[in-house]
Amino acid sequence: MLPGSDPSSRVARLAAGAAGAAAAGLVYSTVIERNAFALRHVTAPILEPGSSSLRVLHISDIHMMPNQHLKQAWISELDSLEPDLVVNTGDNLAHPNAVPAVVQSLGGLLSRPGLFVFGSNDYFGPKPKNPFKYFKKDHKRTHGEPLPWQDLRAAFTERGWLDATHAVRELEVAGVRVASAGVDDPHIERDRYETIAGRPNPLAQLRLGLTHSPEPRVLDAFADDGYDLVMAGHTHGGQLCVPGYGALVTNCHIDRSRVKGLSRWGASMALHVSAGLGTSPYAPARFSCRPEATLLTLTAVPNGGGDVDIDLTLPSLEVVTS
Repeated sequence: MLPGSDPSSRVARLAAGAAGAAAAGLVYSTVIERNAFALRHVTAPILEPGSSSLRVLHISDIHMMPNQHLKQAWISELDSLEPDLVVNTGDNLAHPNAVPAVVQSLGGLLSRPGLFVFGSNDYFGPKPKNPFKYFKKDHKRTHGEPLPWQDLRAAFTERGWLDATHAVRELEVAGVRVASAGVDDPHIERDRYETIAGRPNPLAQLRLGLTHSPEPRVLDAFADDGYDLVMAGHTHGGQLCVPGYGALVTNCHIDRSRVKGLSRWGASMALHVSAGLGTSPYAPARFSCRPEATLLTLTAVPNGGGDVDIDLTLPSLEVVTS
């Protein structure tokens, strides 16, 4: 028998190689990519014809722990982008003592015009879960300990951000009139769209809907009422993705093609889903799906009307450095 041709030794080498690759992947996803924060740039013609452009910073799924100093420092740098409007679509907390860290990280952004809705992990802490449950869209929800969402809401509103949860909010930023409304988290069935149902102000140049989880029933309702854009989070972009294939799960009822980024929903509404900045402390890994915030530059629809194609190509990512 030739040296090294023993079948058992080949199996042992293959097993060792597989174990080594798995270990390397685990280190990469939990230590490197999970902390490789990035800024995604998107430009989309959505505003009413003749409108000036609007720069909107979309933040979601921070899942903050008090000791996550790298994440806190990165988020604090986002204020240097000088957005016209900040939109936060929830899941800010992962620990009952994380409110100060979230507020300090957002820092100057809280002094800019802002809108927010909350997600389940603003109300309830994370719990260990069987990861295979995520492949079943209708699995039973379990909640952890209550989180101090009232304190977070008070901090946001005291600094001037508007709570869009089951409320219609109108504001003017950078010369653009925005009519906005939002729902509580559909993922845990707290949404009550009937409280905001109806067509938004026709004089608005941007009709903006907010939800944490991008559930089709909510997206359909916003589209039927004539909203231009809905912003959501929750999916983590799939969190653990396969290169060349993408997300395995969305953790909601939208399809995988819309798990992150900009897409079309229905005939004339745009949907932007943030891949988010954090993870559950019980699943602290990302693979082929960097944590991110998004700066959207919204421009006017060209004169002449008609459907405008949204560029669905993935924009390049930039790391925001201090």
